[in-house]
Amino acid sequence: MNPQPQKLTSLQLELLKIFSYQPSDEQLLDIKNMLANYFADKATQEMDKLWEEHSWNETTIEKWLSEHLRTPYEPQ
Repeated sequence: MNPQPQKLTSLQLELLKIFSYQPSDEQLLDIKNMLANYFADKATQEMDKLWEEHSWNETTIEKWLSEHLRTPYEPQ
C-alpha cells in the first residue's frame, strides 16, 4: 500500500513564500524565535486553561512532586 502524498498546510505554504525571498541568517533566527514564542504562548494558554478547569494550585504541584508513578523494578 502506497501512502498518499500529503498536501502542504497553509502555514507551510506561507513559510515557503517567506523563504523564496532568501532571508538573512539574522532574519531566519528572528522568524524561528517568533514561531517558538507563538507556540510557547499557545502551550501556556492551554496550561492556564487546564489549571482553571481543574482548580489546580500550589498544593497540587506539591502533591505531584511527591508521587511515584514509575513501575517498581522486579528482577527476574
